[in-house]
Amino acid sequence: MKNTAILLLALLLAAGQPVVSAQATVDINHADADAIAEALRGVGKAKAVAIVHDREVNGPFTSIDDLKRIKGIKDAVVEHNRDIMTLGQPASSQPVVQKK
Repeated sequence: MKNTAILLLALLLAAGQPVVSAQATVDINHADADAIAEALRGVGKAKAVAIVHDREVNGPFTSIDDLKRIKGIKDAVVEHNRDIMTLGQPASSQPVVQKK
């Protein structure tokens, strides 16, 4: 039985199928510094605080590449995390829940 499991795992890996595919995303326009630091590889607490500060001073990011304007955020950091970052919706376009 153990050999069958190993063989199946080897076949999945050889076929290029991900064994685990769940990956969290982070909305860089709404997340706090702790969430950003936890989600992004190569971004610690200080850089995450800088991201939030830039967003508060300059407004929401309009592109993931806007992060490169922050000191310490280089191309490699953006590219390593591009697939898990989102820009979310501007506050004015978020659905409004009306109470009855």
